[in-house]
Amino acid sequence: MESNKKYWKGLEEYHNTPEFVNENKSEFAEPIPIEDVLNEVGLSTVTPRRDFLKALGFGLGAVTLAACQSTPVHKSIPYLIKPEEVTPGVANYYTSSYKGKSVLVKTREGRPIKIEHNPSVGDYAWGSDSAAQASVLDLYDVSKLRYPLLNKAEANWEAIDKYVTSELSKAQASGKKIRIVSSSISSPSTLDVMSEFVAKYPAAKVVQYDPVSYSGIIQANQNSFGKAVVPKYNFNKADLIISFGADFLGSWLSGEEFTAQYVSNRNQKSLDNKKMSRHFQFETGMSLTGSNADTRIPIKPSEQGPALIALYNAVSGGSAAGGSLSNKKAATAIGLLALELQKAKGKALVVCGSNDVASQTLVNAINAAIGSYGATIDLDNPCKLYGSNDVEFGQLIGEMSRGEVGMVFFLNANPVYDFAGNKPFEDALKNVPAKVSFADRADETASLCDAVAINRNYLESWGDASAYDGMYSIVQPTINPVFNSRQAEESLLVWAAHPIKTYYDYVRNNWETKILPTAGIKWDDLLDKGIVSSPAKAAGTYTFSGNVPAAVSTISAASKALDKDIQIQLYSSVNIGDGKHANNAFLQELPDPVSKVTWDNFLAISPKTAVKLNINQFDVVTVKGSNGYSIDLPVLVQPGQAQDTASIALGYGRKKAGKVGDGVGQNAYPFVSFANGSMQYFTTATISGSNGHYELAQTQTHHSYEGRNIIQEATFAEYVKDPTAGSEKSEEGHKVYDLWNKYEQLGTSWVMAIDLNACTGCGTCVVACSVENNIPVVGRDEVRRRREMHWIRIDRYYSYENDGKEITKERELDDLDKLDNVSVIYQPMLCQHCDHAPCETVCPVLATVHSSDGLNHMAYNRCVGTRYCANNCPYKVRRFNWFNYWNDSRFDNYMNNEFTQLVLNPDVTTRSRGVMEKCSMCIQRIQAGKLEAKIERRPLKDGDIKTACQQACPANAIIMGDGNNPNSEVSKALRSERTYYVLEELGTKPGVGYMTKIRNKGGETVTV
Repeated sequence: MESNKKYWKGLEEYHNTPEFVNENKSEFAEPIPIEDVLNEVGLSTVTPRRDFLKALGFGLGAVTLAACQSTPVHKSIPYLIKPEEVTPGVANYYTSSYKGKSVLVKTREGRPIKIEHNPSVGDYAWGSDSAAQASVLDLYDVSKLRYPLLNKAEANWEAIDKYVTSELSKAQASGKKIRIVSSSISSPSTLDVMSEFVAKYPAAKVVQYDPVSYSGIIQANQNSFGKAVVPKYNFNKADLIISFGADFLGSWLSGEEFTAQYVSNRNQKSLDNKKMSRHFQFETGMSLTGSNADTRIPIKPSEQGPALIALYNAVSGGSAAGGSLSNKKAATAIGLLALELQKAKGKALVVCGSNDVASQTLVNAINAAIGSYGATIDLDNPCKLYGSNDVEFGQLIGEMSRGEVGMVFFLNANPVYDFAGNKPFEDALKNVPAKVSFADRADETASLCDAVAINRNYLESWGDASAYDGMYSIVQPTINPVFNSRQAEESLLVWAAHPIKTYYDYVRNNWETKILPTAGIKWDDLLDKGIVSSPAKAAGTYTFSGNVPAAVSTISAASKALDKDIQIQLYSSVNIGDGKHANNAFLQELPDPVSKVTWDNFLAISPKTAVKLNINQFDVVTVKGSNGYSIDLPVLVQPGQAQDTASIALGYGRKKAGKVGDGVGQNAYPFVSFANGSMQYFTTATISGSNGHYELAQTQTHHSYEGRNIIQEATFAEYVKDPTAGSEKSEEGHKVYDLWNKYEQLGTSWVMAIDLNACTGCGTCVVACSVENNIPVVGRDEVRRRREMHWIRIDRYYSYENDGKEITKERELDDLDKLDNVSVIYQPMLCQHCDHAPCETVCPVLATVHSSDGLNHMAYNRCVGTRYCANNCPYKVRRFNWFNYWNDSRFDNYMNNEFTQLVLNPDVTTRSRGVMEKCSMCIQRIQAGKLEAKIERRPLKDGDIKTACQQACPANAIIMGDGNNPNSEVSKALRSERTYYVLEELGTKPGVGYMTKIRNKGGETVTV
C-alpha cells in the first residue's frame, strides 16, 4: 500500500544535516587506536630500527591479540558444608514482592542475579517493568552504608537503640510530637508495626509522603463518593480511552499493569476478532502513552482545565463557565469525543494525570456521566499502593517550623531532596531536636539526621504487600544481609519493646493469624506460591456527589495563573522515576522511550518555540521559576511538544545518591508548588540566555537505514477490509538469486515474532537483556561516541503525512506545525539471526557462524575485532567492546567492582576488549531448557524456553519459539497476514518477523 508518510528517527535525520550525513557515512565513529596502544605519542617520533620492528610486529598482530587478555586469578573457596538447597551451576528461584507486585528471584550459589514476574499469580500477572528488572543491582550498590551511623560516625545497634529510646522518652515526656515520614505503605505487617509503635508512643503519627503524589485522586474520590482511595482502573474493559496528561503506560500509577490491560484490546488476538480500542491523548509533552495514542493532541497546561470543563459540559449538558478553548484542534476534538462517549457508555474511560483535587473531581463527574463506575473504574477493589496525603505533610512542615515536633523518622522518604519549593522542608527540619533516617545510604535527608538506622534491601528482607484489596504477596530474603543492617520494622519493634523481637516472627504470626486461615494454605505453601488472593468484590456503581461549581472555579483560576511566560510541565520519567533509583546504572543508561536521551534530564521545547526563542538543539539555557529558583539545562527540540511550553523530568540532580547518580542532571523538584491542598506539577518560568553547548547522550540516530522502508502500518478500518493492509511484501515473480545451497533444516528452528501493535516502547526488555547477558554500562561519554552496548534497542520513528516532496531546511518553517502533530512508532531491533546472514560471509576467522537450529552464533575467542561483520550488518545490531568494561576503572558503574560483579550471570561470559558481541537469543536459556527436557526424558514443549526480553515484556509483544513446529505460538504469529520482515528485499532471510502497526482512527466523525 502506497503511503505519503516519511519516517525519521530524529530531527538530524529529518533535516538530513551535514553532521548526520557525515556521522553515518561509516559504520564506525572512529578507528581502533593502535597507535595509542603502542605509545603515548604513537609512531610520530623518530624510532630506532629495533623499536620499529617491535612496533611493526605488534601492529600486524595488535588486532588479533586485542581480545586476548591475561587470565585473572580468582581464588576459589570450596564449601565446607554445602547448603542442601544449593547445587553449583543450578539456579534456585524464590518468590518475593517488588513494590507490591509478586516476582520470582533467580539466585545462583546464593547470589540473586535476576528478577522475573511470578507466573503463578493468575489475574495479577502483569509482567515487569524496567525498575523491577534493574532492582537486583541495588542490592550490590557500593554506595550504601556498611554500618549504622550515630552523629555521622559508625556505631553499633546497641548505641543506636539506646539513643533512639532515650530521645523517644524525652519527646513523649515533653509533650512534643513524634512523626514517622514514610512513602506510601502497602504492607499489612508494616502498618501493624506502625500501629503498635504509635500505641507505645501516643504522641507519634505516621505521615505518608510521595514526591510524585496521587493525593489529588484520593481526596477527589473522598469528596465525590466518600471513598478515599485510588480506584482500580480497567483499561481492558474500555473501548474508548481519553487521557488528559496521564502517562498510564509509563510512570502514572501501575504502568506495567495498565500496559497488559491496554494491549489486550489491541494485540493480534483482539485484531483477529476485529476489535480494537481507541485512545485519545491530550498532553503537553510527548509521553510514552501519548506516543502510543491513536490520536494525540498537544495542549498547554493552561488549556487542560478548560478542556476538562468543556468535556464535562458536553457529556452532562451543563453550562459551567471556563470551558472555552483557544486551541481549535482541541476544541473540535472535545466536541466530537463527547458524542462518542455517549455512544460508549459503560465502555469508556477518562483519566487525568493532574494531582489537582479540583481537576480529578471534574474527571470523576465525567466518568459518572458516561457510566464508567462499576465497569471501567472499580472503587470496591481499590489499589493500595498509594496512600500519600499532601495536606498532612503540609501540616507537618508547619509543626516542625513552630518547634512542635520533638522527633522525626524517615522511612523510604527523602523530602530534603524531593519536596516541593525552594528548601522549605530543609529549613523546617532544623527545628527538630532528634532526627532518625532508615535510609541505606547517607542521602540528602539522612545526612542531616542524628542517626541512620540503615534498612535492608527487599532481597534481604521479610515482609509483605497488598497491591489491591484482597490480594497479598510475600517478601522473603534471598540472601543473608550484606552489611550490618536491620529492617526498619524490626527497629520499630525493638524501640516499642514489643514481645516479638524479630520481624520474621512478626510477619509469620501476622499471616498465620489474619490471612492464611481464610486463604486455606499453610506458610510453606505461601513461600512457594508467593501470593494469595480472595475473589474480588463486585464493582458497584456510584452516584457522584462532588461540588462541580467549586471545582470549576478552582480550575479556572489555576488556568489563568498559568497562562503566561513559558508554561512548564514537570513529569516523572519512565526510567529514573522520582529519583529513588538515580544510583542504578542500568536505569541511567536506559534511553528515555521518546527522547532517547541517557544520563541527563533536559528542557524539551517544540521546534516552533525553539525558532521563536532563537534557541538551538543542545544550547544551555537558564530556567527561572516563579519562586525564584533557577537551573541551567540543555535544550532538546522535541517534536510533539505543545508550543510555548517546556517539559522537565524530575528525579535528577541528586547530590548524595552515590557514585553513579551524583551530579547527573539538574533538580527540578523546587519548581513543584504546593497549592489547593496538593502538590502541583505545572508552573511557569522564564527561559533566558544561551550559556554554552552541552551535547546530550542520545542513542537514536547512531545508525541509519539509508532511507529504506522498515516500518509498515495501516489504520484499523483498512485492516478490517484487508488484513494485509500496510504489509508491503516483496514483489511476486521477481527472480531471486541465492548464493547459498538450499537444504532441509530438520529439528528446531529458533525464530521470533514481534507485534508492533503490542510493543509500547517502554524499554523493559532492554534492561532485562542487560541483566541476563552481563551487558556493560559504558556511561555518558561513551554513549556520545556511539558506543552503547545494548543487544536490543527500541527504535523510535516519527512520521506525518507529507506531500511527497523532499524535506529541506528551507521548508522547515512550513513544516513546524506538522512537527507538533507527529505520530510515533516503536520497533524493537535486535540480531535478526538471518538464514543468509551477511555478517557470516565477511568474518575472516569464522567467529560468527550459523547453527543447525537457525541461530547466528558468536565465538568470542575467535573474534579478532575487524568489525567487518558490523559494517556488513544492515540492521546495525552488533556491538564492539572498545574496552574491558568489566575491568577498567574508567567505567566504574557496576562491572569492574568485585562486589557489584556478584550480579553477573555465571552462564554468560563477560567479553573482552576487541571482541564483537550481539543478541544470542539467550542461548544459555535454550541450552538449559534442552537439558531439563533431556533429564525429564521428554521433547521440548512450546513455552519451555523464553528469552529474557520475552519474559520481561509486560505487553507480551515478543514471542520466541520453534518455527518448525506449526502449532507453536511463534509459528501461528508469523503466519499472520500482518507479518513482514525488515529489509526482506536484501535476501538476508531474517528469523525475526514483525507485525504491522495498526492505528484505530475510527470513523471520520472523530478524526481531528
